[in-house]
Amino acid sequence: MRISKLLHLPTIASLIMIAVASLALPAAAADTRPNLVIAVADHPATLEPAKELSNVGTRINYNIFDTLIRRDFLSQADGSGSKLVPGLAESWKHIDDRTLELKLRAGVKFHNGAPLTADDVVFTFSPERMTGADSKLPEGKGYFVVLDHIEAVDPLTVRFVTKKPDPLIEQRLSSWASWIVNKQDWLEKAKTDGGIPHFPVGTGPFKLAEYKTDQYIRLLANDDYFGGKPTAASVTFRKVPEPAVRVAGLISGEFDMITNVAPDQIEQINGYPEIETRSVVLANSHVLAYNTHNPVLADKRVRQALGLAIDRKLLVDALWNGKAIVPKSHQYPEYGDMYDASRPGFEYNPEKAKALLAAAGYKGEEITYSTQGNYSLNSVPAAQAIIEMWKAVGVNATLNVTETLDSMPLDQLMIRTWSNSTRYPDPLGGVWASWGPYGADQKTWKMWSSDKFNAIGTQLSTEVDLPKRQALAKQLLDTWEDEAPGTILYQPLETYGIRKSLKWQPYTFYYMDLRPYNLTDTKAAK
Repeated sequence: MRISKLLHLPTIASLIMIAVASLALPAAAADTRPNLVIAVADHPATLEPAKELSNVGTRINYNIFDTLIRRDFLSQADGSGSKLVPGLAESWKHIDDRTLELKLRAGVKFHNGAPLTADDVVFTFSPERMTGADSKLPEGKGYFVVLDHIEAVDPLTVRFVTKKPDPLIEQRLSSWASWIVNKQDWLEKAKTDGGIPHFPVGTGPFKLAEYKTDQYIRLLANDDYFGGKPTAASVTFRKVPEPAVRVAGLISGEFDMITNVAPDQIEQINGYPEIETRSVVLANSHVLAYNTHNPVLADKRVRQALGLAIDRKLLVDALWNGKAIVPKSHQYPEYGDMYDASRPGFEYNPEKAKALLAAAGYKGEEITYSTQGNYSLNSVPAAQAIIEMWKAVGVNATLNVTETLDSMPLDQLMIRTWSNSTRYPDPLGGVWASWGPYGADQKTWKMWSSDKFNAIGTQLSTEVDLPKRQALAKQLLDTWEDEAPGTILYQPLETYGIRKSLKWQPYTFYYMDLRPYNLTDTKAAK
């Protein structure tokens, strides 16, 4: 008994000492940052930032990766978002008319702990990854076909040398396809991912934690982010294709934010005390792309007639409560001096459409309009309305709603829905990026190609004189409208449903910027 007591005495004393010590030490502060849940209509198939150049991919990639130069959307009161500010590069300067030198920030690390160096930048834009003939990132190549070479001057200095003077090199480096990847990580993952890693690491404010196909993508805060500690502990992008389910989840508190809110849902959401909608008209257009190799659509007069038969104002009023915008051709005011405000808009002329169909010898052959149901908001109701407009001018039109368009063989595609964003504020970042030789239509789907269009765009890519650039841009738009490989419907109103306590501003791009300067949870901060 005595031995037993003696054995217990040290144990009791130890417990007392531990308890006293714990009282003296401050408790670890709990992480009060929110774990945000955002309901989205769809997920990207990959997070390789130069491959997933899409609406659904860009909103996620923008938070995982950084560009050397960043477009500052918040400082532009007019919404143009054209001010360029430091990103991974703290400064840059032109050495000559073909050479741009950038100084990288010191101490920046990738999510895998590797330091950012000039070698990673060189690799990101290298022929091996992006710009070479054998690159598996063809759309990204289109952004940097102007490059002659890139060189690492020292570990934190890099130079971009273009083939000819390029007036847009800084804009290119702030845009899609310019997100910097870690060289070693990319090459290692490419060995087992079929040549292109599905999930390369970046330097952004959030890092990938989980990717559950068709369920959710979960990102964790990168607390070592050079731009400041993220204001959310995690962000989960949950796939919820049904708009009504997204709205219900926002109302119940299951979701902190939802995307792709329809105009007729805005009033309902704004009627609740804790949530609201925030909207912006995108520098993006919903378009139709025509397969010019199809015998029925081979005559451009048929394609022109299809565009003339669309009452875009009716679509905007009926589907968007008058809040979408029909642009003046394939261009946007954010182009600044390169925007032609005097250019006429798209014409609605059913009688002219009938005359063109007759002149082309159209005899009622079936024309199929294919669209996805959950990719772009209002894609199906817009298609249904356009089908009726085409029937009114004598077109034998049918609708095909499918889960995916990209996997459809070319010989089965006649007309497909598409979305064209302006990658950077210039015609080269809009109509040329989408329809040029490295855009998705000419390079991926191959539904149209134009030597004339490509020659004008190539010349515009290296022209620095403003009046000459403006003249070339006019020719580019004239050619695109005349050959009519597609047509624009409207610039959509992008509306988000959001918890009111979240201070967050949407942009005219599909970027969902969750960096500290654009995201604050006022409720958590109290």
